[in-house]
Amino acid sequence: MSQPERGHLAKNNLPPMKFVREVPLEFEEKAEAPVAGNGLKAGDRVLVDIFDGEKFVDIVGISKGKGFQGVVKRHHFGGGPKSHGSMFQITGSIGSSAFPSRVFKGMRMSGHMGNARVTARNLRVLGLDKDDNLLVVEGSVPGPNGGYLVIMKAKKPPRERRGFAGAATVDPLKAAKRAAKKG
Repeated sequence: MSQPERGHLAKNNLPPMKFVREVPLEFEEKAEAPVAGNGLKAGDRVLVDIFDGEKFVDIVGISKGKGFQGVVKRHHFGGGPKSHGSMFQITGSIGSSAFPSRVFKGMRMSGHMGNARVTARNLRVLGLDKDDNLLVVEGSVPGPNGGYLVIMKAKKPPRERRGFAGAATVDPLKAAKRAAKKG
């Protein structure tokens, strides 16, 4: 932990922590001192109650590191021919020689894979356990077991579509056309 982080924790009378993140909050402008709209201040615990009523969340984590990988695993290349003296997982051509006499930026090649910040968007919330402070979501989250995650309300939740599976409404024009065909 860096000296500025230790100073910040000491200023707020908090013990050293392994995972510290700054989270933006909504503030009340009427108060003389800046106080968060929901009464939170530095060092307060944020519990799973804030996701009560949410249908979708975004989860940020550090993906599992895979080390140095080739193009077949890293970029899903097909590889070369499987017979007649060929190498199976070679990259292939990366450009022409005389013109442009260089390799374009962003060319997909072998390299380091994983161990990067990943956001899993619009994971459906299946339930809350307020006693154990647990949030149950549908789908996978980035990172290893026991990894630290940042959970936020979904920035762009999927819109509810009419006539979609589970929707309560039906398009009246389509219903009228169906009724006309049957009658």
